[in-house]
Amino acid sequence: MSTRMNPFWRQKKLSELDREEWESLCDGCAKCCLYRLEDEDTRDIYFTNVHCRLLDTESGRCSDYPNRSTRVPDCVTITPAVLEDPYWLPRTCAYRLLAEGRDLPNWHPLVSGDPQTVVRAGQRVCGRTICEDDADELEQHLVDWVE
Repeated sequence: MSTRMNPFWRQKKLSELDREEWESLCDGCAKCCLYRLEDEDTRDIYFTNVHCRLLDTESGRCSDYPNRSTRVPDCVTITPAVLEDPYWLPRTCAYRLLAEGRDLPNWHPLVSGDPQTVVRAGQRVCGRTICEDDADELEQHLVDWVE
């Protein structure tokens, strides 16, 4: 069992988490739902303010999570194998942080106990993005999200 001093994400490897623990790592920031561009030579990632059409901008969650990979073939399902090289995920992503051996930030809902701390910390991008259906060329929508 998790305790405040030794919560499950400090006790277990990512590959050992059950489904509920795994899903609870998502803080609802919606940064992974943003389109990004990658420099193939440097692997630098450039985020845009353009979100996937499945993003529910009220909750910061996917509106069709169970079917997202079918409806959006480019949607990447985060797994322990994917996290072997998580460079493309946002620097504040809990999955990336834990895969890199770091801890969750104080604003993460699992730490704070409050799902709104992600919003108060300015980490949720909803309300500052546009839907892919309304976007033109991605290069015109590059942003530098403060992380």
